[in-house]
Formats: sequence, C-alpha cells, structure tokens
Amino acid sequence: MRSSLVSALPALGIVVLTLATVIYPEVAFHSAREGLELWWTVVFPALLPFFVLSQMLMGLGVVHFLGVLLEPMMRPAFRVPGTGSFVMAMGLASGYPIGAVLTARLRLQELLSQVEGERLMAFTNTADPLFMTGAVAVGMFGRPEVAGTIMAAHYLGALATGVLMRFHGPAGETDRPPLHRSETALGRAARAFREARRADGRPLGQLMGDCIRDSVNTLLLIGGFIIVFMVFIRVLEAVGAAGILARVVAGTLALWGAHPGTAPALVSGFFEITIGCQTASQSPAPLVQQLMAAGGIIAWSGLSVHAQVAALTRHTDLRLRPYILARLAHALLAAGFTLMLVEVVGFAGVAPVLAPARGVIPALASSSRLVGQTVGLLTLAAAATLVIDALRRIRLAGFRVR
Repeated sequence: MRSSLVSALPALGIVVLTLATVIYPEVAFHSAREGLELWWTVVFPALLPFFVLSQMLMGLGVVHFLGVLLEPMMRPAFRVPGTGSFVMAMGLASGYPIGAVLTARLRLQELLSQVEGERLMAFTNTADPLFMTGAVAVGMFGRPEVAGTIMAAHYLGALATGVLMRFHGPAGETDRPPLHRSETALGRAARAFREARRADGRPLGQLMGDCIRDSVNTLLLIGGFIIVFMVFIRVLEAVGAAGILARVVAGTLALWGAHPGTAPALVSGFFEITIGCQTASQSPAPLVQQLMAAGGIIAWSGLSVHAQVAALTRHTDLRLRPYILARLAHALLAAGFTLMLVEVVGFAGVAPVLAPARGVIPALASSSRLVGQTVGLLTLAAAATLVIDALRRIRLAGFRVR
C-alpha cells in the first residue's frame, strides 16, 4: 500500500500542475516565454561552442593526452583519472551542465569507472564565472564588488566537495597504476593521443558534423527542462504554494537566528537557480545573508539542473544520489565560505570582476576570455606535472670512500 502511494505521488503532482496551467494559462504562457528567452539568448550561445569543441577534443585524442599527463595530480587530490582535469577545466569555465555531459561521455568511453565518474561529476558540474559576476553580482545585486566573494566561495566549495567525495566508493578500491613506467609522462601522453586518434578514425569534417548534431540535440533537451521548470515555479507562485513553503522555511531560519527574509529565495532556488538568486538579491535580509543565500542556491543549482543531469546521464550507470548529496554539501560549504570571506577579506579584492558586455550577448562577448582561462589552467597543471615527473627521475649518485 505504501509503495503504491509513493509511486502515485509523481502522477498526482503532474495532474495538479496540468490543471494549474489550465486555470492560469496566462501565467503558463508568459513563464514559458521567459524560459525560452533565457535559453535562446543566454544558455544556447554560451554552451554550444563549449559542447562542440569539447566533443571534438575528445574525438581528436586531446583528452586522452591530458588524462595521462595530469594523472599524478588528479589521483591524489580527488581519486579520479587525469582525464578529469579536462572536465574540471571545462566545467569551471562554461558552467552547468557541461561537467555532467563530459563525465557521461568519458564513462561511455570507459575512461572512468562508475565510482570515479560519480566523484568527478560531484565537483565539476559548477556555475560559470560569467553568471556569477555579470548576472548575479552586477545584474541582480547591483554590486560589482561582491563578485569576487561569490566566485571564490563557489569554487572553494567545489574543490572542498571534490576532496570530500574522494572518500565515496569502496574503501578497498585501488587506483589503476599508469602503464609503462619507464616512459616519461610526456611520452605516455603522446602514445595515448596516437592510440585514441587511431581508434576514433573519423575524418575532421565528419567529426565536426557529429559533434554539432549531438550538441544541438543536448541543448534542445536542456532548453525543454528550463522552460518546464520555469512554468512549474510560476504556477506554484500563482496558486500560493510557494508562499506556504516560504513560511515553513522562514520559521526554520528563525530558529537558527537567521533573517526569515531569505526564505522565499531558498524556496525558489530549490527549484531553479536564476529565480532563486534574483529573489535573494531583493530580500530584506542583511547583505551578508543575501550573499550566503545566493551562494548556497548557486551551489545547489536547483532541481532544474538536477533533472538535466539525470537526463544527460541516463545512458550510463552513474547514480544521481551521490550527485545530489554532493550538491547539498557544496551549498553548505559555499554559504560558509561566503561568510568567512566577508568577515576576513570583505567584498572586494578576492577575484577580478568580469564586467558584462554592452550591445552584444554577454556569453558570446566573454567566450574568448573563458577559453583563455581554460587553456591557462590546463597549461599550468600540465607544466606542474612535467616538473614533478622530472624531479622523480633525478637520481642522486652516492660515493663510497675505500
């Protein structure tokens, strides 16, 4: 009886939502158009270049090259293969949900185990710097000086989550040793690059066409989720359900001594990240608590992103439960780091602010800067790995006096 009731709850929820859209057709229409505009003007142009280029890099063998080269750095810190460095860099630069997309593709190519994929996806599916600086700090809060704090807290929380998730999985799991230890790291990486390119074998034109088609299909799926969840949230607000949930959350916040004014933001942010951050910036709570709420919402990312991750990983054996637990941990850590950064260093000086471009789509205007940051991060990590590998090969000669 209990299992039947649990299985009937999703159907009941969809029926109620359908009836609400019929009762409030104007709300449903305008919210759907709002979601479509968000997807077409921001999400599509921001993510399409990264989706296409990342898939091409995987087909050309560049990811395999980086995977072998950066293995000594990723294994000790996060217990994931070196290929995870590519996912981490792309995820930090381009934001949700490219970390999940790339992790799923690496899993399908068997470059990751199931547990390694769950660890990697837990901390690489992050928000992008343009959203946190241009949209949240400048556009919503109207305070460019808080952009550094928001970014630093988010990325510190992501890295801390990655370190925590290294303990996810069997305790007796052993890391796979690199092959051909007699070779240098650069030699092993070059060999992996050649083998991967030979295994793929597609001409460049065919590879580009396949990548564009797959990327557009993925973005269409993401756009559908954005529109559906935008309608869902606005209908909840129209029927008053969001207000009831906000009062419950406000009572909980009051018990902890926090301002109840951030409750509506937390309720909205539980479902969708953009609306939650906008509501947090308009709440009557003190600025510090507004930033903590926004930081937690950005790290949590909303059920809309969670649903996208579930759909994008449906062809793999990656489980969603570790990802959701990691998002909860990231939200708490981001809020805590926000408070710490505000108390220690203030609002300014933590990181440079990316000013939103005028007259063009901000995502397109800042794409070159984000690509440069990605390349710089990967280059720095690769250089560090080569230095470590060279130091390991230095042999000290010992002399014995007869």
